[in-house]
Amino acid sequence: MATQVDSDGAAPGPGAGREPAVIPVALLVSSARLILERHLGLLWVSGEISNFTRATSGHCYFNLKDSAAQVRCVFFRNKAQFTDFVLKDGLAVEVRATASIYESRGEFQLNVETVRLAGIGALHERFERLKASLAAAGWFAQARKRALPPYPRAIGIVTSVRAAALSDILSTLRRRWPAPKIIVYAAAVQGDGAAGEIARQIANANARAEVDVLIVARGGGSIEDLWAFNEESVARAVFESTLPVVSGVGHETDFTICDFVADARAPTPTGAAALVTPDRRAVLASVAALARRWQRAHLRRLETNIQRVDDLTRRLVHPAAKLVAQRREFTRLAQRLDRAARSRIWTLTIAIREQGRRLAWLARQPRPQSARLAPLRRGLLGAMGTLVARSNTRLAALELGLAHLNPRSVLERGYAIVTTDQGAIVYDAAVLTAGDKVVVAFGRGSAEAKITQRE
Repeated sequence: MATQVDSDGAAPGPGAGREPAVIPVALLVSSARLILERHLGLLWVSGEISNFTRATSGHCYFNLKDSAAQVRCVFFRNKAQFTDFVLKDGLAVEVRATASIYESRGEFQLNVETVRLAGIGALHERFERLKASLAAAGWFAQARKRALPPYPRAIGIVTSVRAAALSDILSTLRRRWPAPKIIVYAAAVQGDGAAGEIARQIANANARAEVDVLIVARGGGSIEDLWAFNEESVARAVFESTLPVVSGVGHETDFTICDFVADARAPTPTGAAALVTPDRRAVLASVAALARRWQRAHLRRLETNIQRVDDLTRRLVHPAAKLVAQRREFTRLAQRLDRAARSRIWTLTIAIREQGRRLAWLARQPRPQSARLAPLRRGLLGAMGTLVARSNTRLAALELGLAHLNPRSVLERGYAIVTTDQGAIVYDAAVLTAGDKVVVAFGRGSAEAKITQRE
């Protein structure tokens, strides 16, 4: 048998002669889309926005490019509406998207879920992660925060000596409460190593223990400028501080980790200075009000004492004159007491005499009670005798009736009582039959009998 060979001398394979499979474009493109979406999934892609357009439907379309390539992106309205900044050409962003293919045109594109500014977005993520971690550890708990001293004698400031915030703080302190001593713990507040310097100066202020309260401050800036105050080393130094710490970092809308850990947060460095010191004018006004109240109270007390002195002066008598008056009063009272005692004795004497005469007269008179009791006694004895006689008569009648009712008396007259051998009294001969045994009770004794015939 001859073997066919192809032009290059090789024998054809087992599938030689078959046509390759043919698939439609839609199947090819959808298969490629599925492979992309399943293999890459949801991912972050960074680049620069170009050719940005927003359709009337609200959907956003743009290219995301870098120096070597670009990709088409679609950002649907239901997700784009939550973006908190304006998308525009030239903006460096990071998109979280799914790599896919728009099947109708066969175009590779990114379906965008969310967009954040490049660099800043990563910092925001770091900020939120550290914030959540420290909150879970209890570093932000309100229970651990301490009250600020109302009248500090010395105030410490951790900031840069070249910062404008320092001059704002100093001018505010001089204006509000110039009494305390001010100690500046110089530290860089921006750039590499700034967080370490801030943490060391906070620890230094605690070690030296020469101030009553500590301000950690910096002026406003971007999130990158304020990042030193978002480092965990600064948060730990504030958390471990034995001195109350006031955070005055950035502007009112800026929030840092240092703000959450500190015992108090001020919206600005100037606000921090106002927070740690009382207002001199308010204190002076309060002191003046207290002085006026004290003066009024003192005057009222003085007037009351003067009135009391005047009253006592009018009542004041010379001791000799007072002794004479008291002696006269004592003599008068003694005389009244003597007269009253004599009069009382005389009255009682007369009454006793009168009672004695009456008692003697009564003792000589027969007692009227005796005359009244004799008839009553005789009547009582007679009634008792009559009652006893009647009772005896009735008792005898009852005894006689009882004797008549005694069944033994009936039996004594010749009668008998017939009972069955179980003890039941036989009232009717019909209850007996021949052969029954009965008991016959007589007046004296009893006998057993047997029924032989019944009539």
